[in-house]
Amino acid sequence: MAIVQIIMALAVGLLFGIGLIVSGMSDPSKVLGFLDLAGRWDPSLACVMGGAIAVGLVAFRFAATRDRALLGEVMRLPTASQIDRRLVLGGLAFGAGWGLAGYCPGPALASLASGGAKPLIFTAAMVAGMAIFAVLERVASYRKQASQ
Repeated sequence: MAIVQIIMALAVGLLFGIGLIVSGMSDPSKVLGFLDLAGRWDPSLACVMGGAIAVGLVAFRFAATRDRALLGEVMRLPTASQIDRRLVLGGLAFGAGWGLAGYCPGPALASLASGGAKPLIFTAAMVAGMAIFAVLERVASYRKQASQ
């Protein structure tokens, strides 16, 4: 990866993290307030999500018209269009973790800067879950190859 791409990835990541912190989305109580429909519901997360979806729609429409990214890399957009078991189970796991902890991956990483134990524990659990998934995927791949 060229140095320009590394610098741009760092800049975009920092911008995203700063946006999460400024919008208050790195605060788990803000997220849990959004999920508390029967209590003191906080709609601010819906506004942040709406803004992110709007930006994403524009960005993906633009990206779909290109063969290469702005920095010259080959454009690799998602191709899956079916809702399958893996997507549903992954969404359920993500939602359960988000609802229990008040963090999702981006805000958890941004919250690491605060130095608290909660984002550190969540991030460690997230990384462990990713490692377990990678191992299970590798085992499934070996089993599939062995059965052929």
